[in-house]
Amino acid sequence: MLDRKIYQLYNDGQDVWIYLRDQQRWLDRARITSFEGDLVTIRYETEEDDEICAWEEMVRVESIGSVTSRLAAVPKYNVDPIVSDDCPEAEQLPNPHPESNSD
Repeated sequence: MLDRKIYQLYNDGQDVWIYLRDQQRWLDRARITSFEGDLVTIRYETEEDDEICAWEEMVRVESIGSVTSRLAAVPKYNVDPIVSDDCPEAEQLPNPHPESNSD
C-alpha cells in the first residue's frame, strides 16, 4: 500500500516529508525523482552554516516509515485571506440554499 502512495506522490511531483525508519530521521521538503522496483530516489536540500547542500539518496521502500505532504499553507503575517466573494463571478459556486442567505 505504501509503495502505491509513494508512486502517486512521485507522479504528482510535489514536495514531501519522508521519515527514514532505519536512520530515524526526517527528510524535509524532499522530492521523489525516481521509483523503480523497491528503490526510491529522493532529492532534498540541507542548510549547514553558510551553505546550502543538495542531496540525492536512493532508499528502499521498506526503510520508509512515513510520508507526509502539505495540503495547504497560510502566511503568518497579517494578510486578509481570499474568500469566495472575492472570486470572479464565473468561478463562484452557486449557493445551494439561496433563501438562507437573505440579509
